[in-house]
Amino acid sequence: MTHLRKKMLEELQRRNLSKRTAESYLRAVEEFARFHHRPPDQLGPEEIRQYQAHLFTDRKLDANTVCQHLSALRFFFIKTLKRRWTVEETPYPKRAIRLPDVLSREEVERLIDSADSPLHRVWLLTLYATGMRREELVQLKVSNIDSARMPIHIQQGKGNQDRDVMLSPRLPEELRRYCRSANPRPKTYLFPGGGSAHASDVPMCGKSVFCAVKHAAARAGIRKRVHPHTLRHCFATHLLESGADLRTIQLLLGHADLKTTSRYLHLSEVRRRAIPSPLDALTLAAPPDRAEHRSQNR
Repeated sequence: MTHLRKKMLEELQRRNLSKRTAESYLRAVEEFARFHHRPPDQLGPEEIRQYQAHLFTDRKLDANTVCQHLSALRFFFIKTLKRRWTVEETPYPKRAIRLPDVLSREEVERLIDSADSPLHRVWLLTLYATGMRREELVQLKVSNIDSARMPIHIQQGKGNQDRDVMLSPRLPEELRRYCRSANPRPKTYLFPGGGSAHASDVPMCGKSVFCAVKHAAARAGIRKRVHPHTLRHCFATHLLESGADLRTIQLLLGHADLKTTSRYLHLSEVRRRAIPSPLDALTLAAPPDRAEHRSQNR
């Protein structure tokens, strides 16, 4: 795998794909080869079909995750090996469309108040106040925060796009309090890695944020599926319920397509309650009294 891995990595880097995507694709191809106990360049459509069935039946992965594995294999065979790939031979499974879990404002308060430490608390506050993704939080730099103009500048987010998100008037004070107590103080990255990583000033691990959110949800007694991206969903849904328009929310979230943002219309409880049922517009006669109906039939 060493030569093939290097060759595939070069193809990924040539296209400027994110580090996270590159790692995910490389891992998927390695797992595919490990399953068949053969180098991946010796495998073909029949082995891909067997592996796809294995992902569903044995590993119990959902359709979205299986599609990610297939995308990695498609990249490997087309871009790295320069082979033909047809959808007829290796069809993508139909994806289930699910709405994400969204917390109420009261649940968000409980979640933040249940953080394990002041550092974890400021992570949760920042995620909810800005709607940024976990990896964007990890890569956030001190220089990205403009407390005078009140935006946070996110550099090279998903899709390699820059964008500005609003900075809550409450958040700068929370961040200043964190910086005063941090030891050592952040230099480049707002949330540097722990231990010896402080010396080289590298970003923290995204898994730490994931665990912080999961632990806070457990301590708060929240039974919904909660992870860092849940706070992004809450940010968008609560903005919509407060009167923000979809186009503004799209820009704040960095969505390329308004269709992606429009799903928050389905998640807004306030908007659901405001829409009357068509049944309410009907003028129906009152149902007959049962006792009166029986007496008439005698």
